[in-house]
Amino acid sequence: MNVQTIKKTNLFSQTAKIKSDVILGDCFDILKQLEDNSIDLIVTSPPYADQRKDTYGGVHPDKYVDWFLPITNELLRVLKPTGSFILNIKEKTVDGERHTYVIDLILNMRKQGWLWTEEFIWSKKNCFPGKWPNRFRDSWERLLQFNKQKKFNMYQEAVMVPMGDWAKTRLKNLSATDMKRDNSRVGSGFGKNVSKWVGREKAYPTNVLAMATESSNKQHSAVFPKELPAWFIKLFTKEGDTVLDPFLGSGTTSIVAISLDRNSMGIEIKKDYYDLAIKNINQEINKTI
Repeated sequence: MNVQTIKKTNLFSQTAKIKSDVILGDCFDILKQLEDNSIDLIVTSPPYADQRKDTYGGVHPDKYVDWFLPITNELLRVLKPTGSFILNIKEKTVDGERHTYVIDLILNMRKQGWLWTEEFIWSKKNCFPGKWPNRFRDSWERLLQFNKQKKFNMYQEAVMVPMGDWAKTRLKNLSATDMKRDNSRVGSGFGKNVSKWVGREKAYPTNVLAMATESSNKQHSAVFPKELPAWFIKLFTKEGDTVLDPFLGSGTTSIVAISLDRNSMGIEIKKDYYDLAIKNINQEINKTI
């Protein structure tokens, strides 16, 4: 893409002193213009293989890795050493079996220098039933966490959850083993002391996130719920940090970042969605004024 054809809009919240850049163009071309080590968190959901054909044209599963690797190489460059990259992606069934493009992508990203640190599962609470001759409907998607180094920013207390019924049952019947550090039976090196949770109101969550799919926004072909980027923005950034979504769509990631007092940058290749994102982000900014 010729640089002259790229359109950029700067949106600014006077109250929160938060900036949101929305850029029209191919993310591969635009990422080249960003500074090294300038982004605190990348959260994105690119078009899956052979999906959103009417919107983005679609990429065949056999060609997906070759298409996406140049982009992840640029993302590796612009992400801060202490930053994280959250990739929402899922497999596709081809000729009756799961295609391996997601696994192949992970392996090739590791060769680029990425660390595949963690995998989160988005469990869709409101997924409606379905059946095929050899399988059932998917009710989950992957959220892959990648990092540049083993030590990265992570604010676990920001996503703690209520203790729940576990505190009313399990913690009221402690055994002798529960009163000391009990090493894992599988030799993982991890251990736990259950008694340390007595009297606490909150616990750390698991890596399975149960959230409903987006139902209020019908203006984009694949909108993820605001709760999803919000959870990761809270976990991996602090106020004033910068969040990037190179496949911005209707602007969800930037909208959430603004609501949490983070700076944001979004890149969108489709003019209609670029315009829609600006409209949606401006509505969020007006709420802060």
